[in-house]
Amino acid sequence: MSAPRVLVTGAAGYLGSQLIAARAADAARQPAALVAMDVREVARARRLPGIAYETADIRAQELGALLERHAIDTVVHLASIVTPGKDSKREFEYAVDVLGTENLLRACVAAGVRKIVVSSSGAAYGYHADNPAWITEDAPLRGNEEFAYSWHKRLVEEMLADYRARAPQLAQVVFRIGTILGETVRNQITDLFDKPRLLAIRGSDSPFVFIWDQDVVGCMLEAVYSEKTGVYNVAGDGALGIREIAARLDKRCVELPAGLLQAALALLKPLGLTQYGPEHVNFLRYRPVPANRRLKENIGYVPRKTSAEVFEFYLAARTRRSAS
Repeated sequence: MSAPRVLVTGAAGYLGSQLIAARAADAARQPAALVAMDVREVARARRLPGIAYETADIRAQELGALLERHAIDTVVHLASIVTPGKDSKREFEYAVDVLGTENLLRACVAAGVRKIVVSSSGAAYGYHADNPAWITEDAPLRGNEEFAYSWHKRLVEEMLADYRARAPQLAQVVFRIGTILGETVRNQITDLFDKPRLLAIRGSDSPFVFIWDQDVVGCMLEAVYSEKTGVYNVAGDGALGIREIAARLDKRCVELPAGLLQAALALLKPLGLTQYGPEHVNFLRYRPVPANRRLKENIGYVPRKTSAEVFEFYLAARTRRSAS
């Protein structure tokens, strides 16, 4: 296999910047070209040598021309709205997550791109009472419409399945990623851990499966250089329940009935007193727990940290930041 010509969307984001840095630092496996694309311009002082930087929107009509100009054969698609801003609108999030991906897929087919690697999420399975204890890649995608991120991931994966059928020349690797933790990660999940007390739903363990950000990067790089295709859960071994997490944080866990918490959030969110809405109750209550067996057996990638180990790694980094 010749060295690929790679374009990364969302390259200035948290995961994208980690991937670009890892690729630039690996002298053993270098792509023939590496293009870092993001809607945000990367300051020249922060640009890495050997990387071509492009400021472009995945919704832009000129995307196909950009792929052709760099003769791209492999796309790593990371651009999405993971943590919406305070004033973010759902229409905008849909335009980026779903319509942007559709535009990118059309451009890839038109430009003759050989492979696309997509960062999906365990959220695509949805948050449902009848989720199995450990969910595999064969489970139906039931992302909840009331939870934009989950719904959009489901819609994107349905689109990808359609493209696998009608554009098989564009090979796909789809990673359904668990909750990412790392040394500097900050998102809606870590915001929960920063609260003085953690909330638990009465009668629910609320399991979290964590994955180290460097393991996600490792999976992405493996997919770029491998001929393998398919859909894979990306998660560390094991899971931590919300009460275990509270104990490791040395915080109290307050248990509330689901109905009471939903009613409280329905009142507080419109007043701007919380970033969480009533839909987040099921997000905590019925968390899908992705099994990683297929990742290990088919891709051959074994996560270097378990869920418990990456949480301890994140916690140690958090403690260091608080002390500095």
